[in-house]
Amino acid sequence: MALPKSKNELVLISGVNGYIASQTAKSFLDAGYSVRGTARSLASASNLIRALQLYVDAGRFEVVEVKDIVVPGAFDETVKEVNAVAHMASPVSQFFTDPDPIIRTAVEGTLSILHSALAYGGSQLRSVVLMSSVGTVMEPKTGPYTFTEADWNSVSESEVARLGKDTPGGHIYRASKIAAEKAFWKFRDENHPNFTMTTINPTYVCGPPLVLPDDPANINETVRAVWKILSGQAIPPPLGASGSFVDVRDVAELMVFGVEKSHVANGQRYIACAGVGGEQAIADILNEAYPNRELARGEPGKGYLPTFGFAGDGPKIDATKASQARGKEWIGYKQSVLDAAKAFEHYL
Repeated sequence: MALPKSKNELVLISGVNGYIASQTAKSFLDAGYSVRGTARSLASASNLIRALQLYVDAGRFEVVEVKDIVVPGAFDETVKEVNAVAHMASPVSQFFTDPDPIIRTAVEGTLSILHSALAYGGSQLRSVVLMSSVGTVMEPKTGPYTFTEADWNSVSESEVARLGKDTPGGHIYRASKIAAEKAFWKFRDENHPNFTMTTINPTYVCGPPLVLPDDPANINETVRAVWKILSGQAIPPPLGASGSFVDVRDVAELMVFGVEKSHVANGQRYIACAGVGGEQAIADILNEAYPNRELARGEPGKGYLPTFGFAGDGPKIDATKASQARGKEWIGYKQSVLDAAKAFEHYL
């Protein structure tokens, strides 16, 4: 395979072996960038290194160890000579039980890489893009309401303050992302860096992993329902109330957009959301695509629209800012589910 023409620019991706980050690495590489990724250990990134071996052999992809992202100076060496930073290393789960270490890691990891970028990034560093979450935007609302990048979740941090270790895991995760993104923008306001700063705020991310974990139990939470239903298990309960989704490859391309169009994206938040799916929709899609497999059926057609859009009488997410900025439509839910299922056939 011929590699794309090199741009002779280097992007640092923290937590490069993650579900979204690995696809982001591929998107940057396919766009002609070289990538330096960080992982807590080289062993944890071994499957990714094999998947991108052609880029490794060409000297355009490398992984370096950053064992603890919250240690001051953890990224001092890795930011040197890079043209852009995509900060994606942060705790991710809807089932956290103790908010303090999760919020601390999210905030201090973000500040650690920003301070390293400011001190050691050099004059060639032009942009830092943070993987945030739509959880920093959305909060519980009843009736019609349209969430945009102007909104902030004012509930989750209050719930953590009120409930402590009794806080539901979803609020802990969202509070960590809120605190990290607030720290990100505060850093910009206080330090006025020469590099641009942008956040990407995806909803629940689905679609095929670039690299499959050795054990399907370790499939990313937000796409694990596809595997569970495909493998004949019961339809799992929903991860979140909205059922909103975006394909992992679209999120990856948005991270690239934040770097390539840094002059446009500077100071901006971009929501990534393609519509509404959910576990019942997954079951319906897979039952149609795999008629010879005995799959859970649930209540076909319940809880989502045939267009996978938002219902007219409830909250909505407006992601037109990101889709217009990219100049392309989002990958649809059916394709996202089927592409993930195709990847998961490996386990059957």
